[in-house]
Amino acid sequence: MKIKKNFSSQSGQHQIMVQTEPLYESLDENIRKIKEDLGSSDDIIIREIRIGREGSVKVAVLYTDGLADKQVITEFFMESLMKKDTLIEPIEQLSDGDKRLESLKGMVLQIGDNKDITDFASLYNSLLSGDTVILLDGYSQGIAASTQGWQSRSISEPVAQSVVRGPQEAFTETLRTNTSMIRRKIKDPNLWLETKQIGRVTKTNVAVMYIKGIVNDKIVEEVRKRLDRIDIDGILESGYIEELIQDEVYSPFPTINNTERPDVAAAELLEGRVVILVDGTPFVLIVPTLFISFFQTAEDYYQRADISTLLRIIRFISLFIAMIGPALYIAITTFHQELLPTQLLISLAAQREGVPFPAFIEALMMEVTFEILREAGIRMPRPIGQAVSIVGTLVIGQAAVEAGIVSASMVIVVSITAISSFVITGYSMAISIRMIRFVIMGLAASFGIFGIVVALIALVLHLCSLRSFGIPYMSPFAPFVVGEHKDTIFRLPHWALSSRPRLINQKNSIRKQMSPPSKPKS
Repeated sequence: MKIKKNFSSQSGQHQIMVQTEPLYESLDENIRKIKEDLGSSDDIIIREIRIGREGSVKVAVLYTDGLADKQVITEFFMESLMKKDTLIEPIEQLSDGDKRLESLKGMVLQIGDNKDITDFASLYNSLLSGDTVILLDGYSQGIAASTQGWQSRSISEPVAQSVVRGPQEAFTETLRTNTSMIRRKIKDPNLWLETKQIGRVTKTNVAVMYIKGIVNDKIVEEVRKRLDRIDIDGILESGYIEELIQDEVYSPFPTINNTERPDVAAAELLEGRVVILVDGTPFVLIVPTLFISFFQTAEDYYQRADISTLLRIIRFISLFIAMIGPALYIAITTFHQELLPTQLLISLAAQREGVPFPAFIEALMMEVTFEILREAGIRMPRPIGQAVSIVGTLVIGQAAVEAGIVSASMVIVVSITAISSFVITGYSMAISIRMIRFVIMGLAASFGIFGIVVALIALVLHLCSLRSFGIPYMSPFAPFVVGEHKDTIFRLPHWALSSRPRLINQKNSIRKQMSPPSKPKS
């Protein structure tokens, strides 16, 4: 049976063939069809050989150059197939195709992960995934052996989530390497792994990991349903999955967290969350996620509790500065000058004496300029990107003040705001705060502090309405759970963190028995 699916795009019509036709008994017919369907691609290697004591049995070995390990193919396939002494019974004397195939599988092929191939769809999937396929003449079934051996990036230090103290290793673009890094940290048989392919064309492997007995089964089932609903031609990065399974489409706040650190993924699994890994990217997804998660780092649990608490308080102070810093300056200098001390008010008035623009236009120009410089620093080559960002900011800021376009105080406010946004640990959350900042600036320029208050109230109401896979986004603040504040703004010592988050985990909430460390007797 052959099934054809048609998909249309803006550039015109194109067709994608989904082959479910069974394999032919004739080896020549199978090879002819494979070459026809794959366009006789040069990287598809097809080796036809004869085996058996009399050399009367025709066999074809197929693999994709660059995806399969040639050394494994040569040592375990070609040499074994060409050695006549490896066969206990002459294969040409086996008249039944089933027996011939079992003879190949049991006595010749010494690769552990083998599977049967019965149609062209599974053959192409295995062949283009790095497996080696063996077809036997006169039998409409083949063997696919795992020989994946493409070049991949080695494990290196984290780039986006670096720490001073803690493991200095990050995920890579290889799915199996990433799952092994998590299993190295959690050596528990209850750590389960489910893998599925998503993408009609790319057929990207997506893995779901969770700890059975700790995770909420309803969350796992919801993850399965949302992944099964995805119908797209290709998945190239975990951001595709994130956007397709997120709860809120039009909210600026991310409801799915991501990390490139195996220790963070392992810690989230121990709290009862689900980790989604996508082949081809070092960033894994974590669900469900909370608002507070974007202000916590792995290093918080490697430092002492008092140091971690202080750093978290600094992050929340930076959050408010990054969100309402320029807006507060605009509101006070435009509508509420009486809130400033007289000397400060006179100083600000003297600085703005020659500035032709209102405070809102000043802030808008500086914020847009800084965003342009930040984006340029990221996109430019690394050796000169930082230099362009730093030098460009200093030169443009100083020149703008001397030219009388903006005031010196506005440059200070925008600089502090930009630095504060870098303190926010979650990159996606930092981008959301940068977007919201412009909205609050416009309300402050129109209504003063009243506009800022209205914006903050609307923001809190929106955050409280969000859900992440059924879990309230603002928990444990809303709903307020007293016992869940051991690891929010304040981080209590490890001996006091005896339970997992109750809203996320409702089956096995006890992490350890709470007991403070005993003091040594003198």
